[in-house]
Amino acid sequence: MTSRVSPRDIALTAVMIALVAVVTRFLIVPVGAGYFNFADMAIYFVAFTFGPWIGFLAGGVGAAIADLSAGYAAFAPLTFVAHGLQGLAAGYLVRVLPGSLPVRMIAGAVAGTLIMAGAYFLGEYFGANLGWGGPAQAVTELPFNLLQNLAGAVVAIPLSLLMRRAYPPIARYTARPQG
Repeated sequence: MTSRVSPRDIALTAVMIALVAVVTRFLIVPVGAGYFNFADMAIYFVAFTFGPWIGFLAGGVGAAIADLSAGYAAFAPLTFVAHGLQGLAAGYLVRVLPGSLPVRMIAGAVAGTLIMAGAYFLGEYFGANLGWGGPAQAVTELPFNLLQNLAGAVVAIPLSLLMRRAYPPIARYTARPQG
């Protein structure tokens, strides 16, 4: 079975990349060497509403664009991986786990949080020579990354549920695989 990517999906992905980039870049609060932002809210919304691949691309590319435009270019590769995998995991679990949709979204947010915070922690801890901070920054920013994810999930879950209720055809993006 082959899957075709439609022009609508390409346009939707581009708009979601832009959404994540703008939210990440402009809804910020400086913290330590980095900043507290609302990227996770946008990434979880996109992943829960449009699925794992759009979540991956919007999370990774959108957040990396925000880093590039904000003067954090050294972090862009780490950001791409951390937020891309966050969106992929969150969207995938919503699609494949059993149970009610809100429970699957919570599970997706927990997995996304562990992936994103873990990737940043490891990247910063071991990536001092790449300009990613070092052990002290990794330890300092871990609680902020966890809090940022929690805040993002608290907003994104009801927002995605409301979007699904207002526009039921959107569910096709996270429909469970047949088989």
